[in-house]
Amino acid sequence: MRIGFIGGGNMASSIIGGLVASGFAAEQIWASDPNADSLNKLLAVAPVNTASDNNALITAVDIVILAVKPQIMKIVAGDIAASVQDRKPLVITIAAGVTSASLDGWLGGNTAIVRCMPNTPALVRSGATGLFANTEVNATQRAQAEQILQAVGLALWVDNEAQLDAVTALSGSGPAYFFLVMEAMQAKGLEMGLSAEVAKQLTLQTALGAAQMALGSDVDAAELRRRVTSPNGTTERAINILQAGGLEALFDQALEGARLRAEELAIELDGE
Repeated sequence: MRIGFIGGGNMASSIIGGLVASGFAAEQIWASDPNADSLNKLLAVAPVNTASDNNALITAVDIVILAVKPQIMKIVAGDIAASVQDRKPLVITIAAGVTSASLDGWLGGNTAIVRCMPNTPALVRSGATGLFANTEVNATQRAQAEQILQAVGLALWVDNEAQLDAVTALSGSGPAYFFLVMEAMQAKGLEMGLSAEVAKQLTLQTALGAAQMALGSDVDAAELRRRVTSPNGTTERAINILQAGGLEALFDQALEGARLRAEELAIELDGE
């Protein structure tokens, strides 16, 4: 399995690092980027092959990962369309908002495409990624795409492409929601007299511990919350205040807003 990355930014670097850490040989991996500094940073991660241009890369690989910004995807795809039609690689895209139908059209049609939505914790190999395959993708290619994204964390398939908008709202944007909660908790800890460092470390370790408990538990988050909420205790007082303030309704509105924005971006990019 020879893998080529078009675009050498942070996510490409993260996936390459994960692949090498999970046993892929660096000589199986190619990368191209017009920015020499980006390629040098990738080479610091692993001694991968570099290509002088995108079409040269495609001739050397079986799988092409498009790790470029959504706004330039149409231009990049148009430039490599002839090579893709000649080689017929599996194409994996990590660009938000670019539908498989649009990308397939830009690449000349009948292209095996996997869309995936990783999130930023992939940079520390703790990512959560949703994947969708179009009808051109065969079983072997599905397994290959899943193996690649599992190198940087959890990788789960969705049944239809529209569900990637839900993935975007839930896990794609999700780290920022938790960062906001951490920010608020740290600020209040500071206000209550803790030092900035103590407030920070207690907040981050609490978030990590809660996530690890939930991942290792055989019950859902609601039950875990009930188990740590003693009647008439401090936790119950805090939870009651959060619920009275409409926390669940706010998250409902926030995630729905993110999902709708993902739909809007797809329409905007399709029209470019």
